[in-house]
Amino acid sequence: MSANQPTVLVVEDEAAQREVLSYNLEAEGFRVALAEDGEEALLLVDEEQPDIIVLDWMLPSLSGIEVCRQLKTRPDTRGVPVIMLSARSEEIDRVRGLETGADDYVVKPYSVLELMARVRTQLRRARPSAAGLRLEYQDIVLDSETHRVTRGGAELKLGPTEFRLLTTFMEKPGRVWSREQLLDRVWGRDIYVDTRTVDVHIGRLRKALSIHGGDDPLRTVRGAGYALG
Repeated sequence: MSANQPTVLVVEDEAAQREVLSYNLEAEGFRVALAEDGEEALLLVDEEQPDIIVLDWMLPSLSGIEVCRQLKTRPDTRGVPVIMLSARSEEIDRVRGLETGADDYVVKPYSVLELMARVRTQLRRARPSAAGLRLEYQDIVLDSETHRVTRGGAELKLGPTEFRLLTTFMEKPGRVWSREQLLDRVWGRDIYVDTRTVDVHIGRLRKALSIHGGDDPLRTVRGAGYALG
């Protein structure tokens, strides 16, 4: 499993629908987390830190609308795209879903191919590198397709771990990442690595970024983690 593999959280109470979505998303190269109801979804959002959420409107205990509303009011999850699934096809329902904060609204029954396309579209906005796009921050340019990084036009030599670290930072400049979050995103959830290893690789990344001169763009936030800018 790729450590930088995008994670999709599927929240759906119908087992057959969960299975279809999980199968197709994994075939597209995504890592999939599954929840059967709204309360479980909110727990998994904290545990899995998904890149995108496919959320059914009609759920037991806590509706998809309420889950979406809660996620969009939290600073740490506000930017996670939500695709709402619903059998409600009336315009007023679609408007309500979007006004609650959903980024897209898909009416059941839906085309799985169309839904996969919508997931990719939303993911391109949330994680540009997953779509092979170029990232830029000040004079640093990262091409996720060719795995090349330049600063001020000069090419930088980065190891694979430093490249994944820089990609994570450049996708969300200004966001503070804890060591545990960086371990999950860069090394993968299934691999045990000491948090001090993060500090070592951050040091290597800083050295690589400043090898041709220029200020250190990485910021250490005491007691919290690291950020770009």
